[in-house]
Amino acid sequence: MRRKLIVGNWKMHGDIHSNQVLLNKLIEGLHDLNDADYVVCVPNPYLSQARDLLHKTNIAWGGQNVNQHEQGAFTGAVAPHMLTDFGCSYVLLGHSERRSIFHETNLTASARFEAAINAGLTPIFCVGETLAEHDAGLTEVIVASQMDAVMATLDENEFALAIKLNMVFAYEPVWAIGSGKTASPEHAQIVHHFMRNRIAKRNQDAAKKVRILYGGSLKAKNAEDLFSMPDVDGGLVGGASLLADEFIAICRIANKYEQT
Repeated sequence: MRRKLIVGNWKMHGDIHSNQVLLNKLIEGLHDLNDADYVVCVPNPYLSQARDLLHKTNIAWGGQNVNQHEQGAFTGAVAPHMLTDFGCSYVLLGHSERRSIFHETNLTASARFEAAINAGLTPIFCVGETLAEHDAGLTEVIVASQMDAVMATLDENEFALAIKLNMVFAYEPVWAIGSGKTASPEHAQIVHHFMRNRIAKRNQDAAKKVRILYGGSLKAKNAEDLFSMPDVDGGLVGGASLLADEFIAICRIANKYEQT
């Protein structure tokens, strides 16, 4: 069994005071949970605060996006080394909100993936279909196109580096994000199994190691059923990651699954 991973995506939420309160509660609530991995992806202005509070804990921190360029005239962009300067180990890429609101594409998301691994960041690459695509039976077509864009971008050395950095994929059905709707455990398992087989077409060993997370209205009340699926390796948590007790409860559920 792959070690479970729980990632909190704070999105555009937080301030110095509330962040400190939340992070201190997480530090206290997760300090004895050693059988899973935990990450918070915070807004860029608070990376320094996250580093200062979390650097001696079992909680890692990361960015919510990164640019594919290391420097240049890209006002408002954040280079990969800027994240690593603040001790980030992870970065979210390809999130549906980046695609729908900021018009990112498979091409730009893949370029950011490549830049992230070359900077030593572990990418968490998000894929998922809209409600219209889901209802049209296009889930696998959409997910495959988003995954293939990444894997086609990487040469053999880069793919090996991505594996070494423990790259992560996250299935986030767009119709479930923030809607209160959650994919059934059975649906999540079908899609996650499809994704693992997609990775196996490139590298079978990688397919056994890569963690695939579920995201989309994930809460403590549905985490147990989702995490019990053989190809669901944890969760990408949105709104619930801003509630200390709820996030801790999800992490405690993940922590029950010992790595074998």
